[in-house]
Amino acid sequence: MKLIMSPTSPYVRKVRVLIREMGLEDVVPEQAVATTAFNSDATVIAANPLGKIPALVRDDAPTLFDSRVITRFLNDTNNGSMYPAARIWDTLTLEATADGIMDTTVSMAYEVRLRPEAEQSADWVEAQWQKASRAIASINDRWMSHLSGPLDMSHIAVACALSYVDLRHDVRNWRDGKGDLAAWHAAFVERPSMQATAT
Repeated sequence: MKLIMSPTSPYVRKVRVLIREMGLEDVVPEQAVATTAFNSDATVIAANPLGKIPALVRDDAPTLFDSRVITRFLNDTNNGSMYPAARIWDTLTLEATADGIMDTTVSMAYEVRLRPEAEQSADWVEAQWQKASRAIASINDRWMSHLSGPLDMSHIAVACALSYVDLRHDVRNWRDGKGDLAAWHAAFVERPSMQATAT
């Protein structure tokens, strides 16, 4: 089994953090690739016809892709506690919120970094940021009690999403007016799993 990955992807980072939190580094070796939305690496295409990462290549079964599929698989097959039954719907909803932040902010980055300047849409970038900004505000306003509880996959997803915003869109200053979430994130990124996967 191996994880096909690129370290700057926030979706990949979710999986890499989970692996470290569960102590699975020896079980799931990583294969780094250089791939883009316009030029998918051949290894990625062979593993995932969509040409997206992460992809979890299994020895005796089809490759798994989409970060939420991979994290659920690794958790369930290794007796993990990242998707606790007692609060599964909250965990999944908060993870989906974090993934939505990744979706919109990755789209923003692609618009600026991959499209010719004459073809870029400032309106598109701003519309995507408004989605991300609303989601971040929602986490700060509604989800801090959950984030203050026992570690689950939603914590990892939120931390990776916010760290990606820092990486690509730090000028947006997502922390403004989000003091509780900012303090939580500052503490969470000190975890060894986050430090080991930082770019």
